[in-house]
Amino acid sequence: MIVGMDFRVKLKKQNPKIVAEIIRIAKAVQSLPTSEGYRDSIPRALIVGGFVRDAILGVASKDVDIEVFGVDAHYLEEAMNDLYPGKVKIVGRTFGVLKVILNSGSRVLGRQDEKNELSGYIEIDISIPRRESKLGIGHRGFAVTGDPVMSYIDASRRRDFTINAISVDLLTGEIIDPFDGQVDLKKKILRVVDPVTFVDDPLRVYRAIQFIARFQLGIDEQTKSLLRQMVERRDLDTLPCERVGEEMRKLLLKSEMPSKGFELAREIGLIKKDYPELEVMIGTEQEPEWHPEGDVWIHTMMVVDQAEKIIREHADDFSENEKWHVMLGALCHDLGKPAKTSVMDGRIRSHGHSEAGLEPTRILLEKFAVSNEDHDAVQKLVKAHLYPGMIMKAEEKGELTKEQYTNAVRKLIRRLYPVDVELLLAVAEADFRGRAFSDSSKRGFAYGNRMRKAIAKHDLKVVAVETLIRGEDCVIRGIAPGPRVGELIADVESARDRGEIATRKEGLAFLEKLLN
Repeated sequence: MIVGMDFRVKLKKQNPKIVAEIIRIAKAVQSLPTSEGYRDSIPRALIVGGFVRDAILGVASKDVDIEVFGVDAHYLEEAMNDLYPGKVKIVGRTFGVLKVILNSGSRVLGRQDEKNELSGYIEIDISIPRRESKLGIGHRGFAVTGDPVMSYIDASRRRDFTINAISVDLLTGEIIDPFDGQVDLKKKILRVVDPVTFVDDPLRVYRAIQFIARFQLGIDEQTKSLLRQMVERRDLDTLPCERVGEEMRKLLLKSEMPSKGFELAREIGLIKKDYPELEVMIGTEQEPEWHPEGDVWIHTMMVVDQAEKIIREHADDFSENEKWHVMLGALCHDLGKPAKTSVMDGRIRSHGHSEAGLEPTRILLEKFAVSNEDHDAVQKLVKAHLYPGMIMKAEEKGELTKEQYTNAVRKLIRRLYPVDVELLLAVAEADFRGRAFSDSSKRGFAYGNRMRKAIAKHDLKVVAVETLIRGEDCVIRGIAPGPRVGELIADVESARDRGEIATRKEGLAFLEKLLN
């Protein structure tokens, strides 16, 4: 159990900049006069929730929640505007929620930032304690009012899990942990704070799923029973898809073993109730020679874990959105198998499952409210996930020459564009390693190595997106600008895809042949 000065030292090791800002805010709050009507409450700022949990676990965190006691919302807003002029955003004025976004001092612009513009920033949420009254169904069916004189215990009681109900005063080092969250963290157990109020918010089911995967926790039986009851009552039907997608993104991108969360979802009946496209994989058998691990569900769980490992080990090679695409591609890659699995000549086969997986992938992604960009990228990865292995095997069998293999890779890159072929190779490698062979982790990924060699040798990432001829090549030969130019370029590219031509010189000669 971490107490007092030990906690502050641990925090400073994680991020001295964040700690300095928290102390600055706490001192500003401490210096405020006691608000009228709150004479018995001393102004005090506590760090609460996930930031405290992550600090205890030694997990890096940039998002900070601070709860301010004994201060009217109006005076808190004034004080924070004085402290951070022009940087305070009012999220909920009626119940005292402010947001401050600050440069962390380590802003690095590059590929990693393409889809994560706030990666060089820290975000601080500052609020007074809130009382929530359940008025209707769903995640948003609450009346919320600020209460600066709420007790620390009552403020902690409204949180979901004990590991998120720990508060810390950085000025004194005091830890307020009325529900033994530190004990549960040490035991690695997820446990609800209040079984009565917990069920009011159905989003907490998804939070439980991603928490046990992110922090490798067990779950106590009462908590699991509550989750199961909420699923059976269909409490989750009221959740917006956007909020579900946010939690699934955390599960897939912040967990070293996302499968742990999916297994809990299966145990509490969520997969069966809301995700039939995933549930049908359970019990869909696979050929033991290729998949000794068992059915498609087991294989898919192994694949998502392998995909997470790949993007974690190559974190600098992928943007945040690209990581999301890889993880979704891993989750969806075999959704077509249940519809295409049959026994042929005594063996279990799933011919055509890549294409058959496109429709269930679409349905699943709609439930996560992914963007059109995400949807298109994942569809391409699902459709092509077998291709790296197929074309290398064809080359090894003599069905493709080296030149034809190179052309096949070029066509693949063009079909994937603007999705980077490295995302496909990540999904294909996860598929390759997500099997229960004793040497799965040691095997070299020959399909990927062969493809990367061809890409580097022939500069295929550039070549694939450039046509052999251009519009002006047609115009100078007397073709007026218009649809006919596009048709000619497409005809030349089709000949290129068939392997009849390969260079610009040959493309121009083919154009002349078309015109004559």
